[in-house]
Amino acid sequence: MKRKVLVIEGDGIGKEVIPEAVKLLTLLGDFEILKGDAGLECYRRCKEFLPRETLEKAEESDIILFGAVTSPKGVKDYKSPILTLRKTFNLYANVRPINNFGLLRLEGYLGKNKFLDVKNVDLVIIRENTEDLYVGFERELYDIAIADRVVSKKASERIVRFAFEYAKENKRKRVSCIHKANVLKVTDGLFLKTFYEVAKNYKIEADDYLVDSASYLLIKEPERFDIIVTTNMFGDILSDEASLLLGSLGLAPSANIGEKKALFEPVHGSAPDIAGKEIANPMAAILCVAMIFDYIGKKEKGNLIREAVKHCIEEGKVTKDLGGSLKTHEVAEEIIKYVTNYE
Repeated sequence: MKRKVLVIEGDGIGKEVIPEAVKLLTLLGDFEILKGDAGLECYRRCKEFLPRETLEKAEESDIILFGAVTSPKGVKDYKSPILTLRKTFNLYANVRPINNFGLLRLEGYLGKNKFLDVKNVDLVIIRENTEDLYVGFERELYDIAIADRVVSKKASERIVRFAFEYAKENKRKRVSCIHKANVLKVTDGLFLKTFYEVAKNYKIEADDYLVDSASYLLIKEPERFDIIVTTNMFGDILSDEASLLLGSLGLAPSANIGEKKALFEPVHGSAPDIAGKEIANPMAAILCVAMIFDYIGKKEKGNLIREAVKHCIEEGKVTKDLGGSLKTHEVAEEIIKYVTNYE
């Protein structure tokens, strides 16, 4: 039976990069493609950011490929489609590979002709996706705003075990726990204790860092890290920080994985300022396809896609954000050409 993939293009450049990714998905695999709608443009048409019909299609699908949506201003009842999908299907593990393919261009971040001296970045950030401050338990008491932080042993064990299994399957050597247990003694104390309890079951190196130290070392010495596992908010912040090491968000894919379903999305937003100009980098969306093949046990196809992306970067066959001049569809065509020659 064919696996069903729900494709949600979303808004802005999502409508440009996701179709290019789908071309590669269907070229290398046999899937049934479903189409769903979500986002601001969807809201303007049908007054819903995530229609019931899309949720029903997500329910029957094995995999979701999600583009990007524009967050509205001044809409009080707004509910994020991506957060709703994560919660509805209990997609508890957020996986963010940080791989610059041995090449780093950072003129845009550091100024013209200034480069960060990092040649090879290859680490993975695994973030617990269901708890922490993101549960949204907030309230006001007189002139005090209070937020409850939730860290459970069950969710901590689940995400730490996921990280070690990921390390084992991908021949990674070390898992690092990132925390603030010196201050958050109860919540992060539980997470850290659970980390070392689970680590005893694996022949993989385990260590830990305070989040402030980790955020410094992530930029200064990224080679220290192999697999990072952490709680929801720290993971959110660190993974965005780590995107600096890629030189462009156009190289940043991600996965949200649950027990029965997974959602894959490029990290970049809808970028309305460049939408329609055919300059958006499709590589993050295409690298999501590589992660889809990893997820279904076809890692050789995922690796082929990554090789094609690296080849295009080395050859300068890239979009403006990476110093090139190709259009969105032209980059995708080059990747497809490489993959077709080696299939």
